[in-house]
Amino acid sequence: MMELQNLDVIDLLSERHAILHRLVEDKWNEHNEIYISNSEWYILARIYKKRPTISDVTKSVDFSRQATHKFIKRLQEKGLVEVTNVEHSKKHKAIRMTAFGEECYEKNKLIKIEVEQQLINVIGEEQVTNLKNILKLDWGMERLEA
Repeated sequence: MMELQNLDVIDLLSERHAILHRLVEDKWNEHNEIYISNSEWYILARIYKKRPTISDVTKSVDFSRQATHKFIKRLQEKGLVEVTNVEHSKKHKAIRMTAFGEECYEKNKLIKIEVEQQLINVIGEEQVTNLKNILKLDWGMERLEA
């Protein structure tokens, strides 16, 4: 494991984020035949229980339009989402999860709960609650000039 003591807050967050994502991904891959990338999970989270247009999804993720379309095409090929025409629009397409997509998403959500519980077991419930509360605060960073 990388030496964490000398990292700044940005690198610490990034390092821990990567570790947690890898844990969830490994647990998913242990028990499921279908590989779903972190980017694909990110898109699935944006459409779970919704029916947005592809354009809406593209605006809500941090990928290029082309990359988003590529990920959606992969999700479609895996049977996780369906893309349909939007009523009264020739230009827009709607996207929604299939029953199989929702099942995979909900299984992955359980894995995340399991990993969070592991974290609670190691650092304590109060620490995890404090961390979540800090991360939920409005840091006002989106408004700062780059």
